[in-house]
Amino acid sequence: MFKKILFATDISKASDAVLSCGNGLKNLGAEEVILFYALGVRHIESLKFVLKEMAEPALLRQKKMLEDQGLNVKLEIAPGIPSEEINKYAEANNISLIVIGTHGETAAQHILFRIGGVTSEILHSHKKPILVVRTKVTEVNGEKCVELSCEDFDKNIMYVTDFSETSFRAFTYLEKMVESGAKKITLLHVQDKTRIDNHLKDKLDEFNRIDFERLEMRKKVLLEKGAEDVQIKIPYGIPTKEILDEAKKDYSLIVMGSQGRGFVEEIFVGSVSHNVVRNANISVILVPVLR
Repeated sequence: MFKKILFATDISKASDAVLSCGNGLKNLGAEEVILFYALGVRHIESLKFVLKEMAEPALLRQKKMLEDQGLNVKLEIAPGIPSEEINKYAEANNISLIVIGTHGETAAQHILFRIGGVTSEILHSHKKPILVVRTKVTEVNGEKCVELSCEDFDKNIMYVTDFSETSFRAFTYLEKMVESGAKKITLLHVQDKTRIDNHLKDKLDEFNRIDFERLEMRKKVLLEKGAEDVQIKIPYGIPTKEILDEAKKDYSLIVMGSQGRGFVEEIFVGSVSHNVVRNANISVILVPVLR
């Protein structure tokens, strides 16, 4: 499944916390982890060496944290802009999964998710699946603490589909997760009221019947591959809101395609999947469109 993982670090406390997810990554199939740090400079050669020397002690400490969890770890330090270097390395080295941690109540509050930020740029250009691990920074007795839960990414998975080609590709990854031991799955499709209300409301029952049959077929596949509890849910409403509301229940992970139907529209208004990543209270795996 996700045998070769690139972990993008900014050597922050949030990154340290996500590094404790080694067992969770092993549950996703991790055999090798590339601990990846980009210096963020392009043209000033002397500055690259200074920054590398400053970052290396923290990176070696993080490398040992992963190794202590039984993972095979390789450290890579790249000179350039993080989003460019991460995607370039992932493509050139057959990376299975990119892992990035965020902190804050939601990812939307994280500086990396602001326009032009590293994670924002990766989300709009990644060619490999990406796992955004949700962390929460709290303050205890004046000290900042990072909270997260990642030992069991596969404990209770929500798979979101709009029946696009990309969401079907995400389903193939879900199948592999079930083959590797995931037992509890919810298949979610939202009937988009903004598309249905004006002219298609009278066809809603028909849409529900057709989509339920589609999801039943996928449920059967998952049960045959070893899943034990597969639920189907087809709410009616605004897709982003319905997904985020459902995510507040006892889920460990969301799996979805990073771009569904309406490619041109999503470029301008932001896709449902990207809005889910920015605002969900749990971790999300986004599977990209084939380019």
